[in-house]
Amino acid sequence: MSAGTPERTPTPGQPRRASVPEFGHGMVVGKFYPPHAGHHALIAAAAARCATVTVVVAPSRRESIPLDLRLDWLREVHADTPWVRFVGRYDDHPVDYADPAIWDAHCVVFREAVGPGPVDAVFSSEAYGAELAHRFDAVPVAVDPDRRTVPVSGTAVRADPAGSWRFLSPPVRAWFVRRVVVVGAESTGTTTMAAALAAHYGTSWVPEYGRELTAHKLARLRERSPGASVFDVRWDSDDFRAVVREQQAAEDAAARSSGPLLICDTDARATAVWEERYLGSASPQVRAAARRPALYLLTDDRGVPFDDDGLRDGEHLRSWMTERFRAELAGSGVPVVELTGSHTARLARAVEACDALLAAGWSLADPIATPHTN
Repeated sequence: MSAGTPERTPTPGQPRRASVPEFGHGMVVGKFYPPHAGHHALIAAAAARCATVTVVVAPSRRESIPLDLRLDWLREVHADTPWVRFVGRYDDHPVDYADPAIWDAHCVVFREAVGPGPVDAVFSSEAYGAELAHRFDAVPVAVDPDRRTVPVSGTAVRADPAGSWRFLSPPVRAWFVRRVVVVGAESTGTTTMAAALAAHYGTSWVPEYGRELTAHKLARLRERSPGASVFDVRWDSDDFRAVVREQQAAEDAAARSSGPLLICDTDARATAVWEERYLGSASPQVRAAARRPALYLLTDDRGVPFDDDGLRDGEHLRSWMTERFRAELAGSGVPVVELTGSHTARLARAVEACDALLAAGWSLADPIATPHTN
């Protein structure tokens, strides 16, 4: 299983409606669990041939991805076709294509979602599309039923999101991505480790914004006092809130284009430790911003020489900070792997932990069983 950044996701392109659309109102129905490139191609096909399209997103409540998220993802990807609307309804009815009463129950859900008025065409990649069209007195339009144009299915994505990564749009990738956060005291190799892991997996990593802010504050200070050093830089609570805000914004942006692993050099929980160091305590806002990544990697200070690069001022506090990180992470509810020894040994241990994370896969509830789940 690869964690690398894959080839660019197939997209539906910029579909244009025919000057005289073939159909007035088209309908697409599915679970979109999760939305993938095959779904987008299906919707684009309907958009190109219809004056208006209603996409009914109809999962059961047992599924793991919230309905509202699926709607948001689909609307983002298809924002260039405003004549396509997305409507969500939960559909917890059992599935039995041979039972007319169950068909009736599903169609009540779909009809309520679509609203009054005729449906002229039903677009589907599933075998049930013809029967669904019949029940709406509409023309059935099959789109890539053999999955030859876009070889993916919801079942395949749920079974192995990493293996289907190239078929996922940026917002869906961001939801699935496993975030690995590297933390540690000054000059213990967090940045080196984050970059090395990203290179190993061919994926993205998010640099530490606090370091960028330190450099900016020092540069501003030197405009007034050329001889100033990092020991003259002052911090306040607003600075640490800004660090959390900017760090999380960068992380969220990177998650949309990352491979299945996203490597992060620090996070809000680590920022709380830094705020405690400089101000004596961490603010409630910084603590409240803490997220739950998939894995923490803690770089031990032992055996790592202190490299004074002009932006560091805590050589005497490294052991204390390592202990503070250790205590902070112990209460996070997130697995923690400590990295010790040489860089080679640390990287090998980090890769082992990340490989195990990927091998564990993703746990998604099965949908209500169907012969062909989409």
